[in-house]
Amino acid sequence: MSTLTKGPVMLYTEQTPNPESLKFVTNRMLYPHNTADFREAELAKEWSPLATELFEFPYVKGVYISQNYVTVTKEFNYQWEDIMLKLKEFIKDYVEADKPIVSEGFEEVKAKLDQENLDTYEGDDKEIVTKIKNLIETYVKPAVEMDGGNIEFKSYNEGVVTVIMQGSCSGCPSSTVTLKAGIEGMLQRMVPEVKEVVSEMG
Repeated sequence: MSTLTKGPVMLYTEQTPNPESLKFVTNRMLYPHNTADFREAELAKEWSPLATELFEFPYVKGVYISQNYVTVTKEFNYQWEDIMLKLKEFIKDYVEADKPIVSEGFEEVKAKLDQENLDTYEGDDKEIVTKIKNLIETYVKPAVEMDGGNIEFKSYNEGVVTVIMQGSCSGCPSSTVTLKAGIEGMLQRMVPEVKEVVSEMG
């Protein structure tokens, strides 16, 4: 930890295309390695002290942590103007106190599951899946991350690619358009075997 990171924590919010999700951006690196998506308190309890505490607020439905921001998805029956400041203050204090964000070992567990997923494919399918995953990592993720979301590859079967929408992309009205117009079009051009891309909401 360099002393440079010890200045005051700045925190601002950014709208996302999903009206139920808000991005809380800080000037600290929270989770440099990867992305961590918590859609339920159980998984958070196991792997993220920050997400666990956020889930204690009755209006928090999902927590997505990446790089220098946290995307919080709220329950439908709350308004942002009533809860935004409380969340902002809580995240700022939490980061300032240097408390743990995501537990050690989360990346390894995620990588292991990814590898197991890939190992279930054989021959041509394995090659196609590797290509699809690389394209999603290189082109899709950086674009949706700017909106506080994420897309993970889930499966490939006879030309149909299933992805999981996370963070602000989960349940977002415009994510279907992104999926069909953007991702499906690109994958079909780069990997001719792909016929369709469907999503499961995170």
